[in-house]
Amino acid sequence: MRQAALRSLERFLLPNACVACDTVVGSNEPDALVCAVCRSRTRRVPMGCPRCQQPVPPVGPCRFCQDWTPALSNVTSAVWLGPEARAIIHNLKYGNAGSLADVVADIIVKYVAQPSGGWLMPIPIARRRLRDRGYNQAALVARSLGIRWGLPVAEGVLRRTRETKTQTALTPEARVANVAGAFAADRPPKRIGGRAPGLVGVSDVCPSDLPPPRGPTPRARIPVLIDDVMTTGATLDAAAHALAAAGWPQISAMTFARAMPYEIGAAGP
Repeated sequence: MRQAALRSLERFLLPNACVACDTVVGSNEPDALVCAVCRSRTRRVPMGCPRCQQPVPPVGPCRFCQDWTPALSNVTSAVWLGPEARAIIHNLKYGNAGSLADVVADIIVKYVAQPSGGWLMPIPIARRRLRDRGYNQAALVARSLGIRWGLPVAEGVLRRTRETKTQTALTPEARVANVAGAFAADRPPKRIGGRAPGLVGVSDVCPSDLPPPRGPTPRARIPVLIDDVMTTGATLDAAAHALAAAGWPQISAMTFARAMPYEIGAAGP
């Protein structure tokens, strides 16, 4: 009931309009922060490189992921960072619209296959940003995905060790340097089915007014990093480095959106 009350309060404080197009939301969808039209306009990222999903170059191997740590086995994204996706992320991060995490999770579930096993691990944000924002948007998305997929969320296993500049205006090379060594991680549990520090069970992330999802609890020690946007992959790679150093042998990652290829050398979202 507490979650439902918070959603109602948030919707009361926000304008009764879609955050992406400002169209007044119809009476048939009073709780929608993003209208059905804007949801339909998000563009699915097609499969390219089997490891990073970027478009495959006409000649030679994929260069986008060639310098990533070998422990980062694959990264998938749901949609391109077009106008609608950009507006959703902007309002989720800076507009006090935490409920947009549910919209993000719905779109991810629509376009991305459920992981076969493992724990969802949100990318942690800096303490100052967490204090100013009041929440970690990646953690909200991970918890929402945990409800939909019946997967546990491991918060606190991966930690920020230092403050970093925002990646938005940095070049690809500067992004790598900015997040290098910025994460640390706990070792995986000794038993395959062991409980990781900070592990949130499926029932823990379900609002009290919703039934818990069905499905087996995953036993594989494969973390799935969750973040809102991928531009160059530097943040995901740095987080995977920390997990690999702590003894996690295989890591995958998933984001809601990714920058268009022609935007990667320019300022990001």
